[in-house]
Order: sequence, then C-alpha cells, then structure tokens
Amino acid sequence: MELSDGDCSLIVNLARRAITEYLENGGQIDPPSDVPSFLNEKCGVFVTLHKVSGGSSSLRGCIGFPEPVKPLLEAVIDAAICAAVRDPRFEPLTRKELEDIEIEVSVLTPPEVIEAKPQDLASKIKIGRDGLIAERGWNRGLLLPQVPVEEKWDVEEFLMYTCLKAGLGPDAWWDPKTKFFSFQAIVFGEDGPKGPMRRHAL
Repeated sequence: MELSDGDCSLIVNLARRAITEYLENGGQIDPPSDVPSFLNEKCGVFVTLHKVSGGSSSLRGCIGFPEPVKPLLEAVIDAAICAAVRDPRFEPLTRKELEDIEIEVSVLTPPEVIEAKPQDLASKIKIGRDGLIAERGWNRGLLLPQVPVEEKWDVEEFLMYTCLKAGLGPDAWWDPKTKFFSFQAIVFGEDGPKGPMRRHAL
C-alpha cells in the first residue's frame, strides 16, 4: 500500500481523535466516509504511544493487529484506544496525560512465513526492513521493524528478543518447531505531542 503525506496525517489525526473521544466520553468515533477506497482495505496496523518528558520519551502503550483482519481506518481507531487503555503493561492513560503523548502508527504488510532452517534464519532477515513474529504452539510474539533499529540490535539479538516477546526461551529460534514470519511497515507519527506528521525512515 502506498500512503501519501496527506493519508498519513489523516491516519495519525484519526488515532488522536479516537483516543480523545474515548477518554473524554467513553465513546468510539466512526471512520470518516469521504476517503479514498484503499484506506478502507483490510490491513494490519499498530499504534504506539510514547510519553514525552524533559526531552526524552518512553513507551506508554502499543497494541495492534498483525493480520489484515479489519479495514485500515477502523483498525487504527480500535488499536489507538486499546494502546491507550488496554495495554496490560501500563495503567490506562488519563485525559491529562494525553497532552504529553506522541502517537506513532505502523501500517503493516501481511506477514509471510520465513522458509529457512534455524542456521539460515539470520540471513533471511534485514534490520530496518523486517518486523518479526515468532510462533510456537499457543505462544506468539511480535516486534515491529523499528524496534531493533531503536535498540541497536543485530539480527541474532532481534531473533532472541522476538522469542522472549512470545514467552519462549531466548534460544528458541534454534528450535525447528518455532515458526518465524516477517513483514514490513510504513511508519509515521507525530513530531512531538500533537505535532505535525513525519515519516520514520528505518
């Protein structure tokens, strides 16, 4: 999917409006109807919230849909609200706290299984391009493509932390029973709380 700067701005603003409406009135906004049809195609998406304070930022919530199960704008609304109040790692966001929140959106390509033996996995993954999903049995964990860039991980560290995110051991990527999927993302968001939209070059 190709997204113009205008499309990205619309999506980020929609995420902020969705959170604001939910925190103020407990309601959920409807997706806008007067938009290009491709913005209502089913698409995976994640909304990430960062709390900005004293020149630094920290994660404040991140929830989304890895698979294309909902129309994009509907998925953005749902993910934004969930990131604000339903991420189990954090207390629900307050209306006052929202003033210090910077919103980031990742629009995902459909995940594709990585067909490789464990010893060849690392050669199939590129930092700054790929996000990863690790899966074994009921365990599943996802890391967005910007995460290893921000954390300065190499590919093996990326595999290890994806396994940990799935609730598996750090060396579970050497087990042939562990499946890996890769995906790419268009990443963009606010440049500061309520700031103008900017694209994130990975």
